[in-house]
Amino acid sequence: MKKIISVFLVLLIAIGSLYFFSRETFDRFNPLLTEEYVFAEVQGEPSDDNGRYKYDLEGINESKETKRVVFSASTRLEPGTFVRVLAKGTYSKQYEMINESEMP
Repeated sequence: MKKIISVFLVLLIAIGSLYFFSRETFDRFNPLLTEEYVFAEVQGEPSDDNGRYKYDLEGINESKETKRVVFSASTRLEPGTFVRVLAKGTYSKQYEMINESEMP
């Protein structure tokens, strides 16, 4: 019985660590999360992500709920650019530039 409890605790700690340290990977494969579009405006400067530009933005989904999205791009986006990001939790699958009129 002690062995079963020990194994269960180790698995629980491993899953918790995976979620805490790599939430993006965890969200990518989590079947309980659904993909949704998040609309945001690029503000400020991107951070370096191994030769790519990493953006951390606050946006809204189609239900007008505030969401945080993180994505990287191979080109630098100008501040004021509007983007639509296909996100699943903190994992961002793709992004595309849109016009302001397409914002919800």
